[in-house]
Amino acid sequence: METKGGYLISRIKQVGTRLFDRMLAQADIDAFNGAQGRILYVLWQKDEVSISNLSAQTSLANTTLTSMLDRMEASGLIVRKPSPTDRRAWLISLTEKAKGLQQDYQRLSQQMNQRYYVGFSEGEIRQFESYLQRVLDNLEGGES
Repeated sequence: METKGGYLISRIKQVGTRLFDRMLAQADIDAFNGAQGRILYVLWQKDEVSISNLSAQTSLANTTLTSMLDRMEASGLIVRKPSPTDRRAWLISLTEKAKGLQQDYQRLSQQMNQRYYVGFSEGEIRQFESYLQRVLDNLEGGES
């Protein structure tokens, strides 16, 4: 049986990212892009996170994450603070500017989620997401 789940997931990510970036621009949210939004989302849940923890939660490689954090720091969205418990580690914290963007970002994220599921019943959404979680679990299990 020929399958194309990986291709479809990849295309959904590409098209979804383009659409979400366009939605951000139309809402005059130009302080960050969709990829940086993943970082902000994690920090909105818990501020002062280590880079390694942020990498794990966003699935971004440390090198990619570091360059994104550099841009976000230059844009006034985050600050780096030395860890009080580990002299080698830095904690990433939100600025007031970034905290002020949370409500608009969440509104747009909700609109995006609604767009994903146009025409789906609640049961179909739950089933689909359970399948996606299984695929993710399969892939993450394959990394170790």
